[in-house]
Amino acid sequence: MAHSQKTILIDGYNLGLEKGTGVATYARNLSYEIHGLGHKVSVLYGNRGGQQRDSLLNEISFFDGPVEQHRFFAMLERAKQALRGPLSYRAKQVPVTGRIVTRNFSARLPYFDALYNSNEVYKNAQGAFWVWKRLAKVSLPERPDLAHWTYPLPVRVAKVPNIYTLHDLVPLRLPYTTLDNKKRYLKLMRLLGKQAEHIVTVSENSKRDLIELVGIPEERITNTYQSVQIPDKYRNKPEDQLAREVEGVTGFDYKGYFLFWGSLEPKKNIGRIIEAYLASDVETPLVIIGAQAWKAEKELALLNEGMRSEEDRRSDKDAPNPVISAIARQRGARKRIIRMDYAPFSLLVSMIRGAKAAIFPSLYEGFGLPALEAMLLNTPVICSNTSSLPEVVGDAAYMVDPYDTQAITQAIRTLDADADLRADLTERGAQQASKYSPENYRERLNSVYKSFL
Repeated sequence: MAHSQKTILIDGYNLGLEKGTGVATYARNLSYEIHGLGHKVSVLYGNRGGQQRDSLLNEISFFDGPVEQHRFFAMLERAKQALRGPLSYRAKQVPVTGRIVTRNFSARLPYFDALYNSNEVYKNAQGAFWVWKRLAKVSLPERPDLAHWTYPLPVRVAKVPNIYTLHDLVPLRLPYTTLDNKKRYLKLMRLLGKQAEHIVTVSENSKRDLIELVGIPEERITNTYQSVQIPDKYRNKPEDQLAREVEGVTGFDYKGYFLFWGSLEPKKNIGRIIEAYLASDVETPLVIIGAQAWKAEKELALLNEGMRSEEDRRSDKDAPNPVISAIARQRGARKRIIRMDYAPFSLLVSMIRGAKAAIFPSLYEGFGLPALEAMLLNTPVICSNTSSLPEVVGDAAYMVDPYDTQAITQAIRTLDADADLRADLTERGAQQASKYSPENYRERLNSVYKSFL
């Protein structure tokens, strides 16, 4: 525990996204670990919406979500903020009094002692960085003792140490898999490498990339790895209840399907997963959970997803149960594969626990949180033998070359047929996951904070 209580600010940049991301999970876990170290946690959001003078309306506005704004006025506001330059953006505290029912947000809210919001601060700061190539400053009613940004954002809090977590360099290592402006991205990374008090990353692989590609000195980077925390009420749900839940949603048996979950984007290698699965000719179905992202149509081509008419899509939305309706339609394309755009966290945990094996042969990962989540939940893992994944899984997963479709096919066939291997990987996976316990992560995090508090 820390000797004296300090206030640490984290950003709500990814926490504010409705469907969340791996970085949102990282930020949420970080908030609880900071609290576990005995510090106060402040969270800065950049939600759109004017600050209200009335305290109740202020609270309502934060949880209500953004109000539609005409595109012309949105562009005008962005241009005005960019021309302002990297001046100080002001944040105001969001009152959380309990007058608003917020249980619907509990799965994605971080731990916090204070919430702040600055109107579209992250979008505005990115626009200003494009023009001025400098970091924007954010001022808060109560200055924190340290700011820990969970993503490479062109913002800082003046007169306090600013630490940035840089998870990976995918836009530079696999430029064809992202839509980032690579020149601007590299400029921001180099600027953060020089101006941040310290850089945190999540694997030795990412640390090497930051040294070799961005030129950040090794002594300015600390690899803390990550941890994963899953509430006991989800981890320890009785198996019979779990089986009913999984069968009710998918129609498949408990431990009777392969599972992928994550954003459907090129680096996740969905196209090869589907191709390898179809080539395996196994009877065990495949479930894919994830929202379509950039180039998703190409990745999902083998499912004939693009063949669905707009009328079909509208009828899915109007159906009594859109998830089940969409699943029924997609089975028409490939009867053994179903896809869900989204699963709430509690259902996702049940789906992971209920899977025969998790398939995660990403082309590149800064850490690979889904592999750790699967091991923690006693589900065997098929994953890549590249980037950070060998660090994370050790000898507790079936690793393959992610570019070799035949190797992925063979992995699927092998795990489908070999119950002893699945049991062995499950046992080794639980041991490997324990290395990334919250306690170990908290200790690594504390060693970084102690240098600056």
